[in-house]
Amino acid sequence: MHVYRLSSLADYVDSLQEQGRYTFSREEALAALGSTPIGLKRAAERLTAKRRLAAPRRGFYTIVPLEYRPAGALPASSFIDALMRHHGVSYYVGLLSAAEIHGAAHQRPQEFQVVASKQLRPVVVGRNRIRFFLKKGLDRSPVEMVKNASGHMRVSTPETTALDLVRFHDRVGGLNHVATVLAELAEKIQSAKLAAASEREEERAHVQRLGYLLDFVGKSAVTGHLWKSLERREPKTVLLSPSGPAEAATRDSRWRVAVNQEIQPDES
Repeated sequence: MHVYRLSSLADYVDSLQEQGRYTFSREEALAALGSTPIGLKRAAERLTAKRRLAAPRRGFYTIVPLEYRPAGALPASSFIDALMRHHGVSYYVGLLSAAEIHGAAHQRPQEFQVVASKQLRPVVVGRNRIRFFLKKGLDRSPVEMVKNASGHMRVSTPETTALDLVRFHDRVGGLNHVATVLAELAEKIQSAKLAAASEREEERAHVQRLGYLLDFVGKSAVTGHLWKSLERREPKTVLLSPSGPAEAATRDSRWRVAVNQEIQPDES
């Protein structure tokens, strides 16, 4: 990036927007303006009060174009990649937000869900709420690069999304809601890719539960490769709901799942 010597933060913001850039760090602004940290802080506070800027994190700013000022900030998808690079944390947009991107939008998520390699506090800026989910070994999970208005962002593949929905089911609405989303998401899932993604999943229990749920919602066409892959790992019987009763009403012999919760997908 070129170093600009401009007279004010407002001029600097205008210059970035003319280049099609909508994010910047405190360090970049200090270098461009030759300002002091206190001077920059006060100038940023003035522009934030006018809804010209928003600050999702300390030291990281997003420019708010005129059409987004009523919302108080750009959509989270427009700055998530820059924000995570600012943190130096690996990430991908996942779970219900990824499912929506892949066309499984039973209900619009009330928050933007991001899977990260480090636990981060939620971000609330304007009408956006970004929630982070810690996942070890995140870099092993297949992702796609999805274009957006400001560049691109990392998004979990439909197969990774399905596995994560089961992994984090208790934080995304429960197994009933996950089953509902899977019924729609399965249209984008490829059987062989699902099996390949599952082999990167250390916990076999998540794979078993996913297989059971896909069969339950009538999507067994995508579970053939998954079942063959799982059989080679010699799974032991697991509870469908880890937090449910230890006694199960029935057992699914294919996936070796003790069904201790009745699944009732959400009504459309």
